[in-house]
Amino acid sequence: MVKRSLLILILLIPLLLLASAGQSSAATPTKNVVIINLNEQIDPGSAAMIQDTLSSLSPSSTAAVVIVMNTPGGLLSDMLTIINSINQTEGQGGHGIPVFTYVPPNGMAASAGSYIAMACDQIYMGPGSFIGPSTPIVTGGAPGEQAHVQGAMEALMISMAQAHGRNSTSAIAAVTSMVVNNTAYSAVDASNVGIINGMSTNMTDFMTAVNLSQYPQASVSPSLYDNFLSLLSNSFIDGLLITIGTLAILLDFYHGTAVLSVVGIAAIALGAVGLEIVGAQSVGIFFIILGAIVMMIEFKTGHGIALVSGVILALIGAFLLSPDYISSGPQNSSSPVNPVNTGNVVIAIMVVAISIFVAFYLVQIIKGFRRKKFTGIESMVGLPATVTRDLNPSGSVSVEGQQWQARSEDSSEIKAGEKVEIVAYQGLLLIVRKLTGSK
Repeated sequence: MVKRSLLILILLIPLLLLASAGQSSAATPTKNVVIINLNEQIDPGSAAMIQDTLSSLSPSSTAAVVIVMNTPGGLLSDMLTIINSINQTEGQGGHGIPVFTYVPPNGMAASAGSYIAMACDQIYMGPGSFIGPSTPIVTGGAPGEQAHVQGAMEALMISMAQAHGRNSTSAIAAVTSMVVNNTAYSAVDASNVGIINGMSTNMTDFMTAVNLSQYPQASVSPSLYDNFLSLLSNSFIDGLLITIGTLAILLDFYHGTAVLSVVGIAAIALGAVGLEIVGAQSVGIFFIILGAIVMMIEFKTGHGIALVSGVILALIGAFLLSPDYISSGPQNSSSPVNPVNTGNVVIAIMVVAISIFVAFYLVQIIKGFRRKKFTGIESMVGLPATVTRDLNPSGSVSVEGQQWQARSEDSSEIKAGEKVEIVAYQGLLLIVRKLTGSK
């Protein structure tokens, strides 16, 4: 009996050890690498995505964060929000989770993106990619304000470079050149001057280079809400929403349905929320309000000119809505950071064309409203007629082949054969006036 019990105990010991090991393994989950896909401009949407992601991480479950960056730049305020979140995540006074930037082949860490990259522990770039320029643009600001912001951003770049070991003379000169001289560096040049830590041909090579290839990856991309914030943070889109909303409400007054009014009010509300998000320029808001007022003058004029003029004024305001500080991206016509770009100009032209069509449509409707909708003798007012029997002051006239008793408006004599215009009626008696130049 004792031997049997001893045998059972010997058999149970390995099972207990395996169970204990399984519990220990379950209690210590494997860490992963969080991959944040920053493939858009820096705005409230992308800032919310990165801030929410980083604030939810724990050193016990996260080995590192990799920002896969391909951005043309964006708003300075949102850039600073992202940098602050990175600082709170990294080792020095943060959660102790390293943050990396990887710019994929042919990608860019332009403008605001270069600052975010510089805030990270390490930067790697792929072939054909570039970093910078980093000169901040103060929209509508005085030269002194531009110099002040540029000096502050230069100091920020230098301090972040030094904090992450990029404090060689060439590296500091390079980041200064990116801010002061608006210089961009290719991946090779950035590596040579010490701005970045290395080059990797693809994501797999990068993960191996930074010793993260053994960890599972968790990918993060913008949510629908993040994309919605990004849409509303486009100041031109905000102005466009308000313009189209006003146009829809004006059209609905004549069209006679509530649908366009609801759509117009919703568009104006979304545009107003967006203006609050980005802190739009007051001069742009002024032009949009002025444009809306001019559009509403169409009620009085009815010729379409006021409507089209109001749309043009509102669109000018949309281009002027850009917030005070914009971190400059590549200065070309396709940069989404600059509101005056090819895409927005094309959209503006299309909206003006639509407004011309709407104006023509409204003019036709207004003419229909103004046209007398009578039958019988009422419909004869304004028609021409020919005197068939002298009016002295009464006589007869022919209207569209029919004979009617008539009287001259001022009791003057009008000879047979002369042309007259019907101006009123009394019962079945027509009141007429001699047409100018008639004999």
